[in-house]
Amino acid sequence: MFKVLRDLLRYNREFLCGTLLVSIILGVVIASFFAPYDEMMTYAVIPDMPPGPEYWLGTNSRGQDMFWQLAASMRNTLMFGIVVALISRVIAIAVGLISGYVGGKTDQIIMAFNDTLGALPNIPILLLLVFVLRDQMTWPVLALTAALLGWTHDSRLIRSVAMSLRTREFTRHAAFSGMRTGQILLREHLPYVMPIVFFTTMNNLIWAIGLEVTLSILGFSDINRPTIGGMIYWANAHSAMVAGIWWWIAVPMVAVVMLFIGLFLLAMSVNEYIDPRSRLARMGA
Repeated sequence: MFKVLRDLLRYNREFLCGTLLVSIILGVVIASFFAPYDEMMTYAVIPDMPPGPEYWLGTNSRGQDMFWQLAASMRNTLMFGIVVALISRVIAIAVGLISGYVGGKTDQIIMAFNDTLGALPNIPILLLLVFVLRDQMTWPVLALTAALLGWTHDSRLIRSVAMSLRTREFTRHAAFSGMRTGQILLREHLPYVMPIVFFTTMNNLIWAIGLEVTLSILGFSDINRPTIGGMIYWANAHSAMVAGIWWWIAVPMVAVVMLFIGLFLLAMSVNEYIDPRSRLARMGA
């Protein structure tokens, strides 16, 4: 694992740039645990102060320091994306490995359900659930719902690898030695799909964060809980651009763009590393 990271940092500039951008965001997230104000507190500082030595990123009309508000919001938004990505990865790995290894009618039934769920529009479904479960739609429920909608495409990628692995000699040896199906999938096949899992995790994390930001901007989530989308929602509610408080919108937008670009570069560089030809070309072979 450390050898892979060393090679990527040494030979892949995109991975290095992505690592730097994500590290900056993680540094801001870590700073949120040392905030001098409660993240839900309003009018803790002088409102509408522009960026300066006292308030690095300024303050908003709700009397909140933009730096500490950004730190708490980025932490909550990133936590939402990580929860969605982890749950959906578990489902995608289980479905992909089982469907690809077992095959036959089991594969046909699973893929039929997979294709049906993948064809459904995610945003309208989530908006409908928000309207139906308005009072019960907490962020864990929203994260679980998003995770149940975000695994279909990635399970197909894992399934394609599992279908090729089941014909390999080591798979037949494992079956002949008495290993059960679960043991074969976990011990023999799972290590081969982990690079794909990492690549799809980055993409799914971007999708989940974008989903949370979109729903929060529209006001379809807990707007009192600090998130990146919530910051933009409150800025629009207070007509920040009209009032000349441009930093209220600029700060969360720049932060989320940095996060998206960083995750995208990490995903692309890892995907390139998986391909032996591109990896050798990077290393000058």
